[in-house]
Amino acid sequence: MVTLKTTPVQKYTRILGVGEARPDVVVTNDDVCQWIDSSDEWIRTRTGISTRRRAGADTSVFDLALEAAQDAMSRAGVSGEQIDTVLVSTVSHPYATPSLATKLADAIGATPAPAYDISAACAGYCYGIAQADALVKAGTAGMVLVVGAEKLSDFIDNSERSISFLLGDGAGAAVVGPSDHPGISPTVWGSDGSKWETINMTHSMLEVRNRDWAHEPVTAEDKIWPTLYQDGPSVFRWAVWEMAKVAQEALESAGISSEDLGAFIPHQANMRIIDQMVKTLKIPEHVAVARDIAEMGNTSAASIPLATCRLLKEQPELSGKPALQIGFGAGLVFAAQVIILP
Repeated sequence: MVTLKTTPVQKYTRILGVGEARPDVVVTNDDVCQWIDSSDEWIRTRTGISTRRRAGADTSVFDLALEAAQDAMSRAGVSGEQIDTVLVSTVSHPYATPSLATKLADAIGATPAPAYDISAACAGYCYGIAQADALVKAGTAGMVLVVGAEKLSDFIDNSERSISFLLGDGAGAAVVGPSDHPGISPTVWGSDGSKWETINMTHSMLEVRNRDWAHEPVTAEDKIWPTLYQDGPSVFRWAVWEMAKVAQEALESAGISSEDLGAFIPHQANMRIIDQMVKTLKIPEHVAVARDIAEMGNTSAASIPLATCRLLKEQPELSGKPALQIGFGAGLVFAAQVIILP
């Protein structure tokens, strides 16, 4: 009988450093109200958002991903040559193929590291952390770069009022590597495809391609580019009630309670969702709660690492403490884990 060689197993992992990229253009609620019939007061009350960041036409989602990746690597003290795998979570890369991750791996000098994109929307970063944790523990990779990057402004219709006013652009990144002590708990993750339609796009690319252009000419009012929309009330109810259960499961999987947390970092979807989850989970007052959404809006896969960076800048004493992070969004998909903050 032939015996195959196996890769040594790494027992523990941790996040070695996090980084960010925040576009310079600040879009206020008054700016948004030029396009939709709303008000600054209504938007603040219903979402908690006062501003969101948008990238200019000369800045791509790749540019954002590269800036965040370089920041995370610098903070982790690692070079591109030390990165064994590159994972990029995004739903706004304008190419179905090739991936953004392979271009990023080359740009940071990680070639020939395996690289691939993850399409898990607002849960994408937590999906990436789960995969990085598994890859390092299995010995398949030594260091993994996880990036959540979005330029959602490329895929919104400013006059659409179910989701466009919520969304912003940005990128966040983390370097995951081996550790002498547990730094990433087991991930609780999953999906509910029965609610596939609740966050979606107005058109598929097939619909655009198959249009009878000869007999259906484009007019000024014709909106043929696929843009995002959502069934807000359904998503809100699902996020508030179902995601609190997932977050609680993640705490139990980590073997801790909310009292043990240093921070709670949920996906920055809506301030009311965040506040309700804090209440349902009975998060104590001493736990720092990420509320980056107020200034950044909803940046999908980038929201959790961006919020993490802000917390660590504003409260550096959180370094080394446990944080519960949970992402949830289109699909519908979700993922949560407890991490030790770098």
